Amino acid sequence: MADDKGFTLWFTGLSGAGKTTISRLVAEELQARGSRLEILDGDVVRENLSKGLGFSKKDRDTNIRRISFVADLLSRNGVPVITAAISPYREIRAEARELMGDRFIEVFVKASVEVCAERDAKGLYEKAFKGEIKEFTGVSDPYEEPLDPELVLETENQSPEESAGRVLSLLEERQLIPAAQPA
Repeated sequence: MADDKGFTLWFTGLSGAGKTTISRLVAEELQARGSRLEILDGDVVRENLSKGLGFSKKDRDTNIRRISFVADLLSRNGVPVITAAISPYREIRAEARELMGDRFIEVFVKASVEVCAERDAKGLYEKAFKGEIKEFTGVSDPYEEPLDPELVLETENQSPEESAGRVLSLLEERQLIPAAQPA
């Protein structure tokens, strides 16, 4: 759409909370409505833009700053952006918010470590619990929950489709996307 309004949906939460699943559902609906958007998935960014970075606090902060930079560049030029990265530290998320101002929409995808571990098909939590993976967010490295996100999605109590619907409703309420047309 020529009248796209730039914004960044910043999905944050533990590994396995549902960030990628929900962000994909939101992206599919936005694309179905004609929006041109970009998705900055944490795993994809790490593989391409942040290759070689580890998981120390310094490297995690650098990775999130890179995501913030790209999200700001796109969103200030009218491109809706969806980010799905753990982004565990409040301070660095606050930097992203400060950079983008009212274009930054923080979405906390909330699920307990126990539920995330149950959902974990890769077995990363099991390895982290055994101490085989160092600096694993939520186990041996902290995750600082957002204090005042625009939206909290409790993925233990709602389906990915319900969560995506709540995100779309927020975007419609803020008039960042047009309302869905009845089928």
